[in-house]
Amino acid sequence: MFINKRIFAAEFISRPNRFQAYIKLNGEEIMVHVPNTGRCREILIAESKVLLREELNPTRKTLYDLFAVFKGDKIINIDSQIPNKVVEEALNDKKIKSLAKYNIIQREKTFGNSRFDFKLSNDMGEEYYLEVKGVTLEIDGKSKFPDAPTQRGTKHLLELVEAKRLGFGAGVMFLIQMNGISEFSPNDDMDVEFGEALRLAYKSGVDVFAYECEVGEDFITLSKSVEIML
Repeated sequence: MFINKRIFAAEFISRPNRFQAYIKLNGEEIMVHVPNTGRCREILIAESKVLLREELNPTRKTLYDLFAVFKGDKIINIDSQIPNKVVEEALNDKKIKSLAKYNIIQREKTFGNSRFDFKLSNDMGEEYYLEVKGVTLEIDGKSKFPDAPTQRGTKHLLELVEAKRLGFGAGVMFLIQMNGISEFSPNDDMDVEFGEALRLAYKSGVDVFAYECEVGEDFITLSKSVEIML
């Protein structure tokens, strides 16, 4: 997908809370919105280069979204709204081979006590629930999730187990919002319960996907699968 808005490079200064950051743009310090509630502490560091997306909405308090960060030469997209859009594009383009048989794609559908990102179905009556998790944490070419404790994420995994038990297809997609990744694993040091739930889901027949993305200053697209280490 392409980002059809004006984009500016800036210098990161600080992040006083999860929704706001201060950056320096053309020598001026301004406040911007951060569309990601995760910690991102390993990449949002002082003097790092960031990318801003201009948002011309008169009701907003800020003019820009901080949507990406440079880590060396690598661009990491941190916009939490992006993964679902990228996955939807990939589903429509049949890039995920094991899900290519589903031709009906619906967003945000409820199952049990959870609302999953996608419900997939086809003309043969098959139904499949897919949850998407955006991944921004990278260490030495390896990606991990989550970067902060997530009870909600664990709940989603257990609901996928239940969907599978009842005869539906079920899967979780870890969309790694960068490229050059050698493997993906759950971040047990941050949230051991999530890791345990992910392993239980896998053993229960829930599909576990991990895909990296090609990322540029004005685009991001699902590219290739990444080895999963559970």
